[in-house]
Amino acid sequence: MIRNYFKIAFRRLQKNKPYTFVNIIGLTAGIASCLLIGLFIINDLSYDRFNTKADRIVRMTMQYDEGGKQKVALSGTKAGPQLQRTFPQVEAFVRIIDNYRVVKYGSEVFTENRFLYADSSFLKVFSFPLLEGDAGTALNAPNKVLISRTTAKKYFGNADAIGKTIIINDTKEYLVTGVLADAPENSQIKYDFVGSFTSLDVSKTEEWWTANYTTYLLLKDKNQLKGFQAQLNDYMRGVSNNELHLEANSPLLYNLEPLLSVHLYSQLDGLEPNGNINTVYILGVIALLILVIACINYTNLATVQSTMRSAEIGIRKVLGARKGQLFRQFIGESFLITLISLLAGVLIAYVLLPYFNHATGKVLTFHLLIQPLPLMALAALCILIALASGSYPAIVLSSTRLTSILKAGVRLTSSGGIFKKSLIVFQFGVSVCLIIATIIVVQQINYIQKKDLGYDKEHVIVLPMGQKARESYEAIKAQISLLPQVVSVSGANATPTLVQWTDGLKGDFGKGKIDLTIKALPSDIGFIKTMGMKIIAGTDYTESDLKLGDTSNNYKNFRYSFILNESAVKALGLTPQQAIGKQVEKNAPGEIKAVVKDFNFSSMHEPVGPLMLFLDRQWTNYIFIRVHGNDIPQAIASLSQIWKERVPSRPFEYHFLDDYYNKLYVSEQRTATVFSTFATLAILLACMGLFGLAAFTTVQRTREIGIRKVLGANVRSIVMLIANDFMKLTLAAVVLASPLAWYFMHKWLQDFAYRIDIQWWIFVLAGGVSVLIAFITVSFQSIKAALANPVESLRSE
Repeated sequence: MIRNYFKIAFRRLQKNKPYTFVNIIGLTAGIASCLLIGLFIINDLSYDRFNTKADRIVRMTMQYDEGGKQKVALSGTKAGPQLQRTFPQVEAFVRIIDNYRVVKYGSEVFTENRFLYADSSFLKVFSFPLLEGDAGTALNAPNKVLISRTTAKKYFGNADAIGKTIIINDTKEYLVTGVLADAPENSQIKYDFVGSFTSLDVSKTEEWWTANYTTYLLLKDKNQLKGFQAQLNDYMRGVSNNELHLEANSPLLYNLEPLLSVHLYSQLDGLEPNGNINTVYILGVIALLILVIACINYTNLATVQSTMRSAEIGIRKVLGARKGQLFRQFIGESFLITLISLLAGVLIAYVLLPYFNHATGKVLTFHLLIQPLPLMALAALCILIALASGSYPAIVLSSTRLTSILKAGVRLTSSGGIFKKSLIVFQFGVSVCLIIATIIVVQQINYIQKKDLGYDKEHVIVLPMGQKARESYEAIKAQISLLPQVVSVSGANATPTLVQWTDGLKGDFGKGKIDLTIKALPSDIGFIKTMGMKIIAGTDYTESDLKLGDTSNNYKNFRYSFILNESAVKALGLTPQQAIGKQVEKNAPGEIKAVVKDFNFSSMHEPVGPLMLFLDRQWTNYIFIRVHGNDIPQAIASLSQIWKERVPSRPFEYHFLDDYYNKLYVSEQRTATVFSTFATLAILLACMGLFGLAAFTTVQRTREIGIRKVLGANVRSIVMLIANDFMKLTLAAVVLASPLAWYFMHKWLQDFAYRIDIQWWIFVLAGGVSVLIAFITVSFQSIKAALANPVESLRSE
């Protein structure tokens, strides 16, 4: 019997190919979207779960300064070892620091950006497969290194990597002691190299304040976390008071974040940028809504077809077909279309996956779906879609009385009409929300890109430096400054787009001692000029300021020269003019030389805070070169030549400052891409549904249209007659969707310290676009009906 149902259903679908094609296209698009978004969500929810001890691993984050205003996902070298010695709950610890290194093997030289250093417990805490080597000894001594399988292939080809020696930063030889499997995509720890922590000089001492290391603890029992956190807080208050001599209201504290919650729930980025649980929720809702819209389309189109199946249904009923048999027949058609759409959706999703990966920055693979649970979910999805989209038309068709069919064919009741109109309002409401969201996200990104940052990010070339380049910094800088394409050149510890160095600044200006936690940027002469910053009080650094940094006599004559931003001066209780010449202290005394206008030194998610620049070349990590805009290619060629002469052992590498800035907002740009893509898809699907309902309406009103044409109605009046009702539905969708869109996008904008105001015209534009698209869609069917011969429509009367 079931086979017979499907055979008849297949013949029916073949007979009405346009209807079948439109339905399959709609459901295929909805299913493909669901699968792609589902892969994204599965990936985010699975982060770090490959670790067999994941439920016992925690990440330490540090907070300090008057109730924990300063929070970082880093800790000093002492935190891990001291807690293992002190608390029996701690089974092991591992400290990790990531960096870039220049790696040389034979004649091959590469700059490697995923070079980690980790304690020997790295493989005990985390479950990264060691393909070759001994886990017990791989990192147990200085100058040992593990490499990933891909890296081994890159450097050594098919030769055995174990026992090979590589040179790091042209100074140290490291012995390759093992080959690791490549880090999974869903890991917050990604590596190409993992060097032994004891290779670093800092491993010889333990300090609370050298907060440059990500520290993970492995607990003996996952249920100990809550009690251990309370004990740790008490312990650190004691350390803060007795060992660090901090004020009672500003202790150094450590919070413990479960490894499995870090990626989606932590506010602090670590070795990799975090995801966001809200993004998961939003994408999940979008996927569900698009699938619902696709199901609504099927419902609309199937119901339209019901008006053309009066004879078939009547004959079946005359021949004795019962209601249940008719229901199963029509639901069988729904199952067949859904099955075809599911297979097509899987294929389309597979083809589009590389483009989706590019848009989202993920490296998703289809193997996530080829597992028992996802496959069961796909089967359940197929059944759910078939029932959800096919039940209403099946009920309508099977429940219609024979006498009604013989009199007037299949017609909807008033309640059925209301239901279908509600579906149209829902479809376009979703589309309007997505259009509004896309416009606001794009506007915010444009605002970020064009806002006055307090410095000029255009036409600035950035050269990252290593140890060898740092040793020749002054000579390199002097040679670069002679190039005709160069406007100015300087150096600093970090780019002005992201300053992470946190320090302390003390002062006493007659109102009591001030101890300020402040961001710090070691920089060189000419940095202010090169960045196009504005000094509002005092004067810029000169060569005479360098003489203050006298390191002779065991630093006893050493003095700093500070430039503070407006926020720092305000935090000290001074005006810019009052601040000039004031004595302050970092870890050595110094004088405030100048005050610079506030500039954004981090993401615009955060307000500008206090910042100090201090003159110190030894921390220089980047050279900044401002060039004439029309001389950039020649400038790069000249810089490359200078680099090869001065630092032949290190590959020439350059970036543009605006690229560093744009990287801060990659997540927002990807959000805009995803929103615009799915907004377009939602509109197309909504139009398909509207097309179906317009077709249904014109069929139902065929006789009315014929009579109006006989009485002299023109095409325009008939088009407006049919389109008028649909325009009302679309406007209702705009009115209902706009407040919801405003609420959610207002919440999204709250994450930015600097943000746009949501303007009224955004809602007018979104509504106008929706109404226009709806009108064009409806007009196609209504014009077709208006141009039809009225004799044909009245023949059955």
